[in-house]
Amino acid sequence: MNVKEIKEMLNLMNENSLTELEIEKDGMRIRLKKAQGMQEQAFNSAPVIIEREKISPNAPKEPAAAQHRQTGNTVEIKAPMVGTFYRAPSPEAPPYAEVGQTVEAGQVICIIEAMKLMNEIKSEVKGKILEILADNAEPVEFGQPMFLIEPL
Repeated sequence: MNVKEIKEMLNLMNENSLTELEIEKDGMRIRLKKAQGMQEQAFNSAPVIIEREKISPNAPKEPAAAQHRQTGNTVEIKAPMVGTFYRAPSPEAPPYAEVGQTVEAGQVICIIEAMKLMNEIKSEVKGKILEILADNAEPVEFGQPMFLIEPL
């Protein structure tokens, strides 16, 4: 990544009122985050780089869909990016998934809007939704649990 690309990321953060952004490109992962005190101030304050690491070309990649963590008899579906969580494709449409519903692996369960792009998030497991942990139209952070699913 070059300075121009980092500046573009900073502009995207400011334009979309993001407090944190993590991107992986060309074997480099960069994480930008605004300092705690700055979050109460204007969103156009400059973010700071808090992590920058080289990634081994042989390192396993995170799935492009939602991340998940299996704990006991449940699976947590986590946000793969920072953005706004939406349960339905539009305000008038029914939600993709409800508590108690059985979902298939690969089924869309929500959308995360990031940088004005709508990203469909799919379940990686077949199972019953036990709990929806994120609020509709609210921001989610990278790695934040969104769904709790009981595998079937």
